[in-house]
Amino acid sequence: MKTVVIVGALDTKGKEFAYVKDLIEKEGLKTLVVDFGVMGKPDFPPDVTREEVARQGGGDLGALASGQHKDAAMKTMAAGLKAVVSQLYAEGKLDGIIGMGGSGGTSIATTAMRALPVGVPKVMVSTVGGGDVSAYTGAKDISFIPSIVDVAGLNSISRVIFANGAGAIAGMVKVEKPAAPTSEKPLVAASMFGNTTPCVDRARGVLEDAGYEVLVFHATGAGGRTMESLVSDGYMVGMLDITTTELADDVCGGVFSAGPERGQAAPRKGIPTVLVPGCVDMANFGGIDTVPEKYRSRNLYEWNPNVTLLRTNVEENRMMGEKLAVAANMAAGPIAVILPLKGVSMLDSQGERFWDPEADRACYDAIRKNLRPGIQVIESDLNINDPEFADLCANTLLKLLQKEPQRS
Repeated sequence: MKTVVIVGALDTKGKEFAYVKDLIEKEGLKTLVVDFGVMGKPDFPPDVTREEVARQGGGDLGALASGQHKDAAMKTMAAGLKAVVSQLYAEGKLDGIIGMGGSGGTSIATTAMRALPVGVPKVMVSTVGGGDVSAYTGAKDISFIPSIVDVAGLNSISRVIFANGAGAIAGMVKVEKPAAPTSEKPLVAASMFGNTTPCVDRARGVLEDAGYEVLVFHATGAGGRTMESLVSDGYMVGMLDITTTELADDVCGGVFSAGPERGQAAPRKGIPTVLVPGCVDMANFGGIDTVPEKYRSRNLYEWNPNVTLLRTNVEENRMMGEKLAVAANMAAGPIAVILPLKGVSMLDSQGERFWDPEADRACYDAIRKNLRPGIQVIESDLNINDPEFADLCANTLLKLLQKEPQRS
């Protein structure tokens, strides 16, 4: 029988967790409850006590229960829960996990969830679920359900929301997972955006014909972070980083930033890498009214009602070129930087809204100037979405892969 691990503070939310526990068990699943509350007594006996969680986190529950050092209690219980949950998964006692809580409980529960592999069902019913939860999800597949009302008692609304959470985790755990292929193909990561889709689609076909499975990640901040997390965890044998647009959002304060280290994971890992300044012509904001005042006089494009694109300028492109060079210089394995001299996106092509050869050149010059000797730079007199450019990227990566032993 499969097991759902339920994590939460049973002193303040015990009745709510008992309700969810009962619903999950009615679906024919086993439950295992882990208590990470530190104040009052639990409303019902857990399977893993708060004392054990505190011990695994390197703390003493008696000291934490005083309430004088809530920050220390949060850190200790988060570390302890992470250790407990990781152990349960390693022992085959966890097929899915669900938590409920406010911002504090969400922080503790998702710390443990992030320790689990991608694909393990994870559900978080949370008061912060309707906002930006990227800090809680990290690069993992945590499904958030907004609690609508606080996780504080059972009422006409909370009962429905909690039941939805129980149904979600039960369904995820019970559904039959696709069988793993008998002979797994080596995995290659590729970054894509709407403005580089033709390039990545064609390059993916070339790589798949050569026997690789290509995982495409949407360069929306979360997509880049997830991709690089999987690279760092050793899932990939190669990287086709055609769309490095998230650096534009990092430089300009856009909504799709993946952090200043975007692009560094694959070179640092030492896997064969093709690095392209794709879509660095655009930083992303929400609707037109959300664009910062300092950019209102710049070249803006309303991609759709919820996305406004800012054309990056010469100085911003110089900064991105320097960042790409820093990433490439970290390479512990084969790497090539490929420059599309006729534009880095659909919009950055002759006659289109973002066509700006001077800004593109600033990026390319910064890359060339800051690269360490020995890194291959290929200049192509094509737009990034020309079929020949896609073929160049894919075939360059294939050559780099032939220089490296394949890794599973």
